[in-house]
Amino acid sequence: MNATTERPLAGQVALVTGAGRGLGRAFAETLAAMGAAVAIHGMRETGPAEYGEGTTLTAVAADVAAAHGVRTLRVLGDLTRAAEIDRVVAETEAGLGPVAILVHNAGGDIAARGGKPDPNDAVGIAEEDVRAVLERNLLSTILTCQAVAKGMMARRAGRIVTLGSVAAFKGRTNGAIYATAKAGVTHYTRCLADQLRPYDVTVNCIAPGDTRTGRFLGTRAVDPARLAEAGTLDRIATVDEVARVVEIFAGPLGAFVSGQVLRVDGGGQCWPA
Repeated sequence: MNATTERPLAGQVALVTGAGRGLGRAFAETLAAMGAAVAIHGMRETGPAEYGEGTTLTAVAADVAAAHGVRTLRVLGDLTRAAEIDRVVAETEAGLGPVAILVHNAGGDIAARGGKPDPNDAVGIAEEDVRAVLERNLLSTILTCQAVAKGMMARRAGRIVTLGSVAAFKGRTNGAIYATAKAGVTHYTRCLADQLRPYDVTVNCIAPGDTRTGRFLGTRAVDPARLAEAGTLDRIATVDEVARVVEIFAGPLGAFVSGQVLRVDGGGQCWPA
């Protein structure tokens, strides 16, 4: 193999949001291993420590750079605010270059004051938590994609990957607003993909099922049998199993793939999206 096949994203710049821990960090590691320079975004400098997956965002950026021999940049910002997003993109492009790949991973079923909403059903959830969940997941996706897409359209090149959830495809009582927000992410991804076709910019969505991140494992009781790593698909995914999909959507194999939503759940949902 030559350098191009070993590191097909060499010379490109990726922005990964919510990259301090969990899936976000795995996405950043995957892109860095493919040769991309990576902007490691987080809302809080100490975010990686919240579920025991690191210490600081600065340390994560340094670790990714050292492990993969690429340039990285730590960027902080609240992605529910357009001005903050513009600053995050500007800092990324000033420090690393034009954003060629966006993986918008930031989100989560998180209440206005932190933790999960309580109550967290379709009727009882508080208004402030409805707004917080919609802003953190759907609004941040729309605003971040808008900010990055403009540059990609001007350059007539780019890859955008959003993060959905299998929650988007099934009615549910618990986590109803999160599911609604992720359903919106799914459809916005398709709408954006349609608009960006003439500009040679692909837009796709990864929709994970249960994944063994620090936050997932640290906020609920988990059946030990579902932590198996082989021999069955009826289990909780590892972060690497989900992150590998970025290799397709952001790499050479995904050049003619756009407007798609790929569920990564071991076949837990076997019906049309």
